[in-house]
Order: sequence, then structure tokens, then C-alpha cells
Amino acid sequence: MSKKSTEPPSKEFRSGFVSIIGKPNVGKSTLMNALIGERLSIITAKAQTTRHRIFGILTGKDFQIVYSDTPGVIKPQYELQEAMMRFVYQSLEDADVILFVVELGDKMDGDNVEILELLRKSGVPALFVINKIDKSKGSQLEDKVTYFKEFSGDIPILCISALDKTNLEPLFDQILEKLPVHPPYFPDDEMTDRTERFFASEIIREKIFLNYKKEVPYSCEVIIASFKEEEKIIRVMAEIFVERATQRAIIIGHGGLALKKVGIEARKNMEAFFGKQVHLETYVRVEKDWRQNKLKLKRFGYVD
Repeated sequence: MSKKSTEPPSKEFRSGFVSIIGKPNVGKSTLMNALIGERLSIITAKAQTTRHRIFGILTGKDFQIVYSDTPGVIKPQYELQEAMMRFVYQSLEDADVILFVVELGDKMDGDNVEILELLRKSGVPALFVINKIDKSKGSQLEDKVTYFKEFSGDIPILCISALDKTNLEPLFDQILEKLPVHPPYFPDDEMTDRTERFFASEIIREKIFLNYKKEVPYSCEVIIASFKEEEKIIRVMAEIFVERATQRAIIIGHGGLALKKVGIEARKNMEAFFGKQVHLETYVRVEKDWRQNKLKLKRFGYVD
């Protein structure tokens, strides 16, 4: 997908890949969306909403920053989570700058210590980003900065609120300073590496996370079976895969009302995202234990 830039390139052009890593729910997706000024990554209050690595490309007169939103770092318990963690490791391997994001209430527990160790081993320039400072009370922020400095060492600490867009400009300046001098990697009108089909599926998946509880959203995958763009309308046919017949019944709901609600909310978001009327059809299918099956994960785009 693309967004046209009319600014001419500068002689000393900086370009590179900026990987945003951290535990689930620290605000990585909100941060990338805020940094590029577009809502590319889906956001919910539930952990592990992001499953893929998503590029958000920001191009200016003398820079191109390829932000990489990644799944939250966890200890994998099944094949899907293994695939999600591979996306994280890949993002570390090709990064020019790493943003290690924690939230205000975080502690340097096992997972965060492990992430910091991976970051140090990579040798990549990094920034330690404390997010959600809008929730700070009294001396909490000052105390947290002091606490995290015990672990960050020579990695600069920045305090931000991705939600309120507080201190994003200083963060952007430090990112730009650390980028290498390099030609752009993508055309200046590119906004992401993902297709319209991908974003249509993510919008539906977001609505599933928002409308259902417990394990059901984590057992769902959305595939766009058909995406036809006409002059005045986009016609989308989506398949929602679940692991159990009982989950299928929950997704559909009594008289199909639950699925209808998801469809209405997703269609409205798609119309805002694509800037065109959308006709959406959704079907729910059972694909038993797909999260544990490598062949099915390959079909769903998680394994090469």
C-alpha cells in the first residue's frame, strides 16, 4: 500500500530498519501507528494481538524509516507462538536501530532481562523506551527512570506516551541520528509492505478480539478468500477459521447476531481505511488444531 510523497530526496539520505520489540501489551503497535501517522497495526487491550511482523514506512526529504512492529516476546507454548517469535528474531537480525519498549508499570523480570540480553548481543544501536507515561502519578515516572537505569547501562532512556503522542519528536530525532547514510529501500510512495487483503483480514481479527472473551480470539485466524475492487465498491469475502465446533458456534452467536456485529464493525473500519464502500461477507470454518500444525500455519502465512 502507498501514500504519495512529493518531497525531493536529499544528497545525504538516511535510511534503515527500526525494530520495535518488547513484551505483549506495552504499546508497540500504538507506537508504530503514532510514529508513521497511520493506523496500520491493530490494537486491543488483550495481549498477543499482533501475530505478524508489519512494516510501516515513513519517507521524508532526507530519510526513510522502515518501522517494524513485532509480536510481544513470550515463551512459546505451541507452534503458532514459535512462528511469532521467529518474526521477532528476524527483526533483530536486520535492524539498524532497536526500540526496546517497556511500560511505566513494568519490571525487569525474566522476559525483559532476556530481551535486553538479546539486544546487547545484537550490537545494534538501541533506545530504551518507557511508554504510557500518561498514567504516571506523583514521583512514579522519576522513580521508574532511576529503576530502569540500573539495567539500561549505556542505552539512552526516553519517556513517552504513544497514546497521547508525548515526546515522540525527541524519539524520532534520536532514531534519525542513529540511522546509517543509505539510499531508500522502498519507493517514496510506499507506506507498508503488506497488501490490502492483509489489512482487511487484520481489521476483522481486531473485531474478533474486541467482541469475544477468553481463548476464542486466540483460536481464530482470518483469511481473505476474495478481494475485488470495483470503481465504487470493494467486495470482500472472508473466512474465519477456528479450532473447535464449539468455537464456531460462539463466533456465529444466537441467530448469527454475534457474527453480524463483527461484520458491521469491520466493514465500517474497512471503509474508513480504504476510503471506499465495502461489501463484506464472512464465513466461519473449523480447522482443527491449526495453531499446532506447521502445514496449516504455512497455509496461513506464518511459516515459509
